Amino acid sequence: MPKPSKDRPKFRTEAEEREYWESHDSSDQVDWSQARPVRLPALKPSTKTISLRLPETLLERIRIEANKRDMPYQSLIKAWLAEDVERHRR
Repeated sequence: MPKPSKDRPKFRTEAEEREYWESHDSSDQVDWSQARPVRLPALKPSTKTISLRLPETLLERIRIEANKRDMPYQSLIKAWLAEDVERHRR
């Protein structure tokens, strides 16, 4: 494998670097044969806020169940959704 070239530009901002890599191939800039897998255990997944309309009676039942478990109702909804998605993937 040829050695990567060293003429990579210096970037003033992350946006400038992102724009550069969107239009350039990294194979002539980085020696990927030296790359090693890395684990980032403290990295939290990105989240996105959504709006979800629920019937008031359903929301009230979820809140009651969350209260019994001493947890926020939003966390209970997320847990139930994650369990259901995982169950359907199997």
